[in-house]
Amino acid sequence: MERRKLTSAALVFTLLGALLFLPPLATVFQIRRLVLGVPAEVIYLFAVWVLLIVGAWWLSKRLPHEGEDEG
Repeated sequence: MERRKLTSAALVFTLLGALLFLPPLATVFQIRRLVLGVPAEVIYLFAVWVLLIVGAWWLSKRLPHEGEDEG
């Protein structure tokens, strides 16, 4: 992928991550259900958190550093 597309993907990824933590979406998982003894909303929040960390790591490896040529 070219640098411009990766930069745009990083912006969309950041906005999506912020959206997933907003109360309207996070409260969807406030149900009275336990999964392995843990409430569903806690699993949702940690799953989103882990996916954002993995996605940020992946994007950081794909984006060239400042000053590097795309060669």
